[in-house]
Amino acid sequence: MPFTKYTNLDFDQIKTSIKDYLRANSTFTDFDFEGSNFSVLIDTLAYNTYITAFNSNMIVNESFLDSATLRENVISLAGNIGYVPRSRTASAARISFDVTTTVNTPTLTLKAGVVCTGRANDALYTFAIPEDTTANTVSGPADSNGNPTFIASFDNINVFQGIFLTKQFLYDGSLDQRFVLNNSFIDTSTIKVYIGKQNTRGIEYSLSENIFDIDKNSRIFFLNEVQDEKYELRFGDGIIGKKLGEDGDGTYITVDYIVTDGRNGNGASNFSFSGTLESANTQIIDPGTVTITTNQSSINGGEIEPIDSVKYYAPRLYSSQYRAVTARDYEAIIKTIYPNTESVSVVGGEQMDPPQFGTVQISIKPKNGSFVSDFNKEQILSKLKQFTVSGINQKITDLKILYVELDSSVYYNYSEVSSLEGLKTSVTDSLQKYSNSLDLNKFGGRFRYSKTQQVIDNTSTAITSNITKVIIRRDLKAVLNAPVQYELCYGNQFHVEPQGKNIKSTGFNISGESSTVYLTDAPNDDLKTGIVSIFKIDANGNTVVVSNNVGTVDYVKGEIIFGPLNITKTEVTGNVIEIQAFPESNDVVGLRDLYVSLSVPKSTINMVRDVIASGDEISGTRFVNDFYTSSYSNGSLIRK
Repeated sequence: MPFTKYTNLDFDQIKTSIKDYLRANSTFTDFDFEGSNFSVLIDTLAYNTYITAFNSNMIVNESFLDSATLRENVISLAGNIGYVPRSRTASAARISFDVTTTVNTPTLTLKAGVVCTGRANDALYTFAIPEDTTANTVSGPADSNGNPTFIASFDNINVFQGIFLTKQFLYDGSLDQRFVLNNSFIDTSTIKVYIGKQNTRGIEYSLSENIFDIDKNSRIFFLNEVQDEKYELRFGDGIIGKKLGEDGDGTYITVDYIVTDGRNGNGASNFSFSGTLESANTQIIDPGTVTITTNQSSINGGEIEPIDSVKYYAPRLYSSQYRAVTARDYEAIIKTIYPNTESVSVVGGEQMDPPQFGTVQISIKPKNGSFVSDFNKEQILSKLKQFTVSGINQKITDLKILYVELDSSVYYNYSEVSSLEGLKTSVTDSLQKYSNSLDLNKFGGRFRYSKTQQVIDNTSTAITSNITKVIIRRDLKAVLNAPVQYELCYGNQFHVEPQGKNIKSTGFNISGESSTVYLTDAPNDDLKTGIVSIFKIDANGNTVVVSNNVGTVDYVKGEIIFGPLNITKTEVTGNVIEIQAFPESNDVVGLRDLYVSLSVPKSTINMVRDVIASGDEISGTRFVNDFYTSSYSNGSLIRK
């Protein structure tokens, strides 16, 4: 009987196959006895075969991008199609500071390197600048000893979390020489390369991510990730890119870069000066008194791209062929040029209402925060120009978040609960974990009602059931002291109660009205559209209409338009008005440019004693009278 079961990879299966083969051969007879010497040989043979099969299987798996598990193999395979994974990103802060010194100097120079330290997440982090910065001094008041002082103001200095380092290589002319930066945790966007002669920085070479528009004279270098999350520089060969050592550029390679703690450095806001100051005559001076003002806390720090992301985006960037035509092309390219991207929505102008042909509307959710700064928007649009089709106008719009809130009545069997507050905390923690799932936190995401109920029920065996209402909310960023018309799209049909009160808002003030006012609605007879009005609450608690008609609401489209209104103040900080509605469907979908997010902190969890499960009320009469129902109860006229 031939040995043909080649697909058996388990140890026991291999051993059984060997025995089956020997059983068909009368030469050997004692293989079936576990205590025999022959059985030991079979175990050894089976084990060796198992190890060989495992290694062969791993080799095959590691040869393909979608099945590889080791980072070095994933990176290598992605490199074959021209994809360079995102590196760590240094968080950046913007500060201003005044230096008061008794040294008589017309200028003060802040030297490159460490500038200050900031605390984030209960840890101290170093922030630095890549280049020297010089400021003029002005005369200040005399100090306590009557000595004249001089003040230098450094305004809007961008500082980066980490330490700037310099590495130098000497090109020896060989073809196999490697230029590997021997530090992990590098932010590759900060790498600057200079080619020069000894003791000179020389000519700066620029990073190239493709070979388009490159000739033999292009001063470029390429970058790729190697083992242990380090990076290697590669230079031209005289055909694609300028070859090192030609035309007198030099053979000394100087590389500046920053080593950073990534996202751990986000959130630093209080800084202490630790930099080096130099007078006009290049003398290091005592900084004296330094007063630092934080203009922008540290943001945009990120970790190195994980292998799952590499597997997802590498083929998509390759399929785009470095041109932005389809929405998927934009998604892959924007992730490359703006590493802080968490999610991207791209809407063609033909899909807009009204249509804007020749326009692409881009909305980006950054990993940290909710909005992309104007500076970053300009950078992204500038870099996109080299990928886009001529004549296409790109616009980056601010993120539109569709918040989902819950009003949940959670029933529990009190006989199984040791701490009611602990049980409520567990429910909140479960919902918070679900809020970070793949269903949500993305454009086109979907809040799944049944999953949410299941998450609550599965938190503890003490929970018997839950009745959960769903609320959707948009935050309106008001423009103060100017008449502006506002439009909010929720992308989901509203539930309509004929008596109104379907729309609720937080308070705000308008020009000509001293009291705090609120938004509400009154449906038309068709219950498909309605009128938006403004009201206030007088001293006696009565509702007083301020304006009967300030806008319209389309319940079917889930769209509110009102104004123009001259808003002067809002109750919510940040000039925000929170406007909520009840969705017709408990499943909430984020359409096009709406980013769906489950807001657990704004949700309400009501713990309700289940009198039936506990045996207090077998008939269930108290259940009907005393417990919450699943109806769309509008409750208060205003949003609390």
